[in-house]
Amino acid sequence: MDTQPRAGIRTRMLAAFFAAILLYVCFFSRLSALGFVGPDEPRYANVARAMLETGDWLTPRLNGQPWFEKPALYYWAAAAAFRLFGVNEFAAHLPSALAATLATLGLAWLALQLYGRKTAWYVLLLLPTSAGMLGFARAATMDMLFSATLALSLAAAAWAIWGTTAEAAGAPSPRYSTLATFGALLGAATLAKGPAAIVLAAGSVGLWTLASKRWHDAFRLAHPLAIAAFGVVALPWYALCAARNPGFVRSFLFQHNVERFLTPAFRHEQPVCFFAPILLLGLAPWTVLLYGPARDGVALCREKRWANSPGLFIACWAIFPVLFFSLSKSKLPGYVLPAIPPLILLVAQSLARSVAERSALAARLLAGAGITWVALGLSANHWLKRLPPETGLASIRDASSWVLAAVVGGILVAVLGMARKPVAALLVCVLLTAGMVVAINGYALPRLDSYLSPRSAADALAGMQEPLYGYRLSRSQQYGLDFYLRRELTVWTPETPRPAWVLTSDEGIADFRRMGLQFAEPGARPGQIRLVHLKP
Repeated sequence: MDTQPRAGIRTRMLAAFFAAILLYVCFFSRLSALGFVGPDEPRYANVARAMLETGDWLTPRLNGQPWFEKPALYYWAAAAAFRLFGVNEFAAHLPSALAATLATLGLAWLALQLYGRKTAWYVLLLLPTSAGMLGFARAATMDMLFSATLALSLAAAAWAIWGTTAEAAGAPSPRYSTLATFGALLGAATLAKGPAAIVLAAGSVGLWTLASKRWHDAFRLAHPLAIAAFGVVALPWYALCAARNPGFVRSFLFQHNVERFLTPAFRHEQPVCFFAPILLLGLAPWTVLLYGPARDGVALCREKRWANSPGLFIACWAIFPVLFFSLSKSKLPGYVLPAIPPLILLVAQSLARSVAERSALAARLLAGAGITWVALGLSANHWLKRLPPETGLASIRDASSWVLAAVVGGILVAVLGMARKPVAALLVCVLLTAGMVVAINGYALPRLDSYLSPRSAADALAGMQEPLYGYRLSRSQQYGLDFYLRRELTVWTPETPRPAWVLTSDEGIADFRRMGLQFAEPGARPGQIRLVHLKP
């Protein structure tokens, strides 16, 4: 008599276990596989380490000087992780991995409340395996914390508007706890990356209000309790930091926010359409599934039912960040990350409905996801050939297994889709993505580490007491070495006394030769950081 309920419970437990394993593989597995890359990761980790070592959790400092490029939320989280797990890449990447996990669970919860169990399940499968979430969940930057807190505030805002009880009729009446949660999460987003959180939230809600004409519901989100919760979370750090540091307002608000948006002073200028391909790539391998919510949106417009649709609210939350940052003079790929969680939620809802209706559309779209993997596998050969030969990844033998796995897996997904088995196609595609994550973390990244990160170069210098100088290093190399060597490298000039040990690049080696300087031939491979001993 109880067989069917027990079977249902067992199925849900297995699904939850599978989702937990997927979240671990995508967000947490081998967080230290790659050292810090780019200029941002080592800088932010350096600031967090300074907070931990000095005990000053108020003023961010880089190389001993106040540094107000970003607010403090990531620094706090990373410093706390450093205290628990030591100062290492795992701890520095952990805040982003946790934020991505919370965003996934929060949107799955919203999907469960608004659309049902199937949509929630698809969110748990699609969001962790999208390229944008995979990449930024493993980065020691503010982008994932910012996007995750915005996504969670979306969930709270949507539930404040549509969270009615089964018996309620007419306009929804949100619970005060939901409004307070919305305000607190928006405050956390403001602590993650600044006033852009307020702009994106207000702009998204404003865009939805103009489209739906539901002015009363929009103003409900500005409830005094929501504003108070926002103030309690966000304002103390801003007020205290400004009081202690007179240059904070000018440096943070005007230079790193207003000036960054209005001028190309930070040298990140890109065309207006820059985010279109970035967004499509960030949704891979699920990009083709966008056709489903796009078609649903057109149908709602024709039937004039969009005003009461939660999907319109979620779509505005995805559209406005792209529109807003497209107008900015400074553009970086991470700016479009806040659009990915709401888009995946729309994709999951459309896919769940198509599968439930046994529509051929779901199967065809998932076949398209399989073809995406085939295209990625075939194009990988081109990119692998551009890698340094010493890594071994450029050889036919090493590359063939990667290419073959992607192509064969993609073909299998496409075949299952065309055979109108969408659930099987989806699961195979998810497993293929997770498998590639495991392979890349375990095989590719360790081989690329010495070319992408200064970690190995710094490890080779461990214990060296002689003064070190830097010359013709990229910003990524300079900041990375500063972090790993725990000191700020002095820039070498021709006037620097010799003999001298200099960390430099291939371009620096060429300069030394042109200057006629005598130095010991470096042992590093081309493309890596070179240690040179300049002779008197």
